[in-house]
Amino acid sequence: MADFRAVQVGANEVEVFEGARARLEAIAYRLLGSANDAEDMVQETFLRWQSADRELIETPEAWLTKVLTNLCLNRLTSARVRRETYVGQWLPEPVFAGDRMLGPSDTVEQRDSVSIAMLRLMERLSANERVVYVLREAFGYSHAEVAEVLDLTESNCQQVYRRAKQHLAADRRRVEVDAAEARKVVEEFLAAALSGRTDELVRMLTDDVVHVGDGGGAVFSLPVPITGALRVARFLRGLVRPSETKWEMIGGRPVLFAAVANGAPALVLTVADRVAAVVSLDVTTDGIAAFHTQANPAKLERATRRWLTSEHGEPLVDNR
Repeated sequence: MADFRAVQVGANEVEVFEGARARLEAIAYRLLGSANDAEDMVQETFLRWQSADRELIETPEAWLTKVLTNLCLNRLTSARVRRETYVGQWLPEPVFAGDRMLGPSDTVEQRDSVSIAMLRLMERLSANERVVYVLREAFGYSHAEVAEVLDLTESNCQQVYRRAKQHLAADRRRVEVDAAEARKVVEEFLAAALSGRTDELVRMLTDDVVHVGDGGGAVFSLPVPITGALRVARFLRGLVRPSETKWEMIGGRPVLFAAVANGAPALVLTVADRVAAVVSLDVTTDGIAAFHTQANPAKLERATRRWLTSEHGEPLVDNR
């Protein structure tokens, strides 16, 4: 009987954790900008949950959030050291619509907090600022609850939150899209880029548009961002133009699809059903303000798994 009770208790403990897993993944992803790192931190939290003394844990949700957050704080510190030697530009991992790692999406703030543009902006924040902002904006934690997670006073937590908001203040409002609208935006962009007329593409962009590419040293990408409508338009025309040389760099002839990644329209390049690149379009009320091209294979593993198990419509261009 004692052995049976132990099995039952263990099963209940796993059930409690699995009930919190999606929320923990969503928190970790926003804090780290890396799906792989987020998965690792959630797994480490589970290991600590298994070995914890349950009699000392009054509220499992609060305990799990605190443990996960502290693990992510440590990972943020080491990640910033690693990025000093990162090859080229660093971009977050794209996550496709429907992935639970995107977390809650009921409010504009929640949806915006997981955009590629915002995840890049959050790299400017200190570790504590990022935690406070994410827990408050995306998950609705009170200042008292966040202060408990970080071992801060409530007033100090409020000050950290105000600083984070100031650092992240944006002067443009992003345009929210559904799958149909995203496909239309990507189709229009692709048609303009393939038309051979740079002016058609320029009209879709803001004057200060930027393109950032992340190949991680595994795939060629420019070492610095490209800025300005004309320069970006010319680069994008070359990027989507058929070329055996470019195709060799990503492992074969790509098939191009429209998708939604991190709440924004995205051009997805697949090779043999593997996601080879995701070009996220940051669409604002003034036009497309940024293109973020993720082509680092190590940062496309979760995206590929999601792609293989979801519907993604007919391709826009099939180069096979």
